[in-house]
Amino acid sequence: MRTLLACLTLAVTAVLWASPLAGQSPSAGRLVVYGDTAYFFGQGKPNNCFLQNRYKRGEPVGFRMTALNPETNKRDRATQLVVHLQYAGKTLDLPMRDRQTEQQPEREFWVLKWMVPDDAPAGVVRYTVTAKDPQGRTGEFKPFEVLASQLTIVE
Repeated sequence: MRTLLACLTLAVTAVLWASPLAGQSPSAGRLVVYGDTAYFFGQGKPNNCFLQNRYKRGEPVGFRMTALNPETNKRDRATQLVVHLQYAGKTLDLPMRDRQTEQQPEREFWVLKWMVPDDAPAGVVRYTVTAKDPQGRTGEFKPFEVLASQLTIVE
């Protein structure tokens, strides 16, 4: 009886371990896309790469993202990421570039620098990031819908 109970427990554990978590769908064919925004003043400058979501006109918004294949937990450097930035009644589709180099192989992410235009209206700037790898897998990043954490242009 004890052996049967142990086998049953092991079987149930294996089934639960292999199934997706509650509220999540299987990720076959979908890339996992995530990242942040930071100041992009330039290397060696004060506050460069500091996480930030509030920017003044003329300041550099840095988008840093990665896209992983969930089956391998690796990224493909040929994947194309695009920031879709909505402000002032228009949408800008801005391609990101791979940040990794031979000199800095640890930088396994993509970047985009967007200077807040002088005529940009104050307020929340909505954005998403889409990714597509050479095998046709896609993914999308959307920031949390929490107003205080949204990318915001301030006076």
